[in-house]
Amino acid sequence: MSTTEPDALLTPADIRELAAALGVRPTKQRGQNFVIDANTVRRIVRTAEVRPDDVVVEVGPGLGSLTLALLEAADRVVAVEIDDVLASALPSTIAARMPARADRFSLVHSDAMQVQDLPGPPPTALVANLPYNVAVPVLLHMLDRFPSIERTLVMVQAEVADRLAAKPGNKVYGVPSVKANWYADVKRAGSIGRNVFWPAPNVDSGLVSLVRRTVPVDTTASKAEVFAVVDAAFAQRRKTLRAALSGWAGSPAAAEAALVAAGVSPQARGEALTVEEFASIAENRPA
Repeated sequence: MSTTEPDALLTPADIRELAAALGVRPTKQRGQNFVIDANTVRRIVRTAEVRPDDVVVEVGPGLGSLTLALLEAADRVVAVEIDDVLASALPSTIAARMPARADRFSLVHSDAMQVQDLPGPPPTALVANLPYNVAVPVLLHMLDRFPSIERTLVMVQAEVADRLAAKPGNKVYGVPSVKANWYADVKRAGSIGRNVFWPAPNVDSGLVSLVRRTVPVDTTASKAEVFAVVDAAFAQRRKTLRAALSGWAGSPAAAEAALVAAGVSPQARGEALTVEEFASIAENRPA
C-alpha cells in the first residue's frame, strides 16, 4: 500500500466544510448521499480487494471520500462525475490532501451512462457508491463498455443489492440479476448503515461484489438477443413463459416451440431460469 498522509481521508467536518465552501447541497434528483466515515471507505477498498497495480474507475465520487481511500491503495484512479461543481472541485481536493498521488488521479466530467472511453490504461476494477436511482443501468453500462474491468464492488440501496445478487427461484430475482450474471459472478458483500452518509438516507445500503466471468456464457445468441428474452420474460413475471414470450416469439405456439427446443418447460416462469437457459431460448427463437 502506498504511504500517504495519515489524515488524508475526509472527516465528517471536512465534508461539511467542503460542501459549504462549494455551496453544495446533496440533491435527491441525483441520488446524492455522501459517505462521511473514513472507516467505511477503507472497508469498501478492503472488500474490493484493490491492489497496488489496479486502475480503478469510480462513478460519482462526490466530494472525494472514497476517491482518496482508493488512491491510497491503487495505482491509478479515474473518477467519473456528472455534477459541474463537484467535478470542478475534486482535483484540487486530491491535490491538497494527497499531493504525492495527485498525478495518479484523472477526472472525467460526464454522465457515466454516456462514457465510451477513459483516459490512461484500461481500468481493472470498478468501485463506486452508486446513486440509488441509476445504479443498475450505470453498472451494466460500465461492465459492457469496459471488458477490462475484472472486479467490481458497488454500494447500492440494500433492495437493489438483493436483486443484483439474487439466484433463480428467489422472489426478487429478475432482470438486474440475470443481466449482471451475464457479465459476472455476483454476490452480496456486506451491509452499510445509514449513519455513515450525509444526508442519512431513509434506506439501508448493501455492497455487491461482481467478478467478471473468465468464460463468457456459452451461446451463439448475441447479448442483445438474450437480453430481449429476459426483458420479455419479466415484463409479465406472473405469466408462464409460454404466455410471457408470445410477443417475442410471434405467438404462444411459437414461444412454446422455442422453449421446448431449449429444454425449458413452457409452464415455467422467468424467475426460475438461469442466464444460460435464457441464452438457450434466444438461440431457438423461431425464424
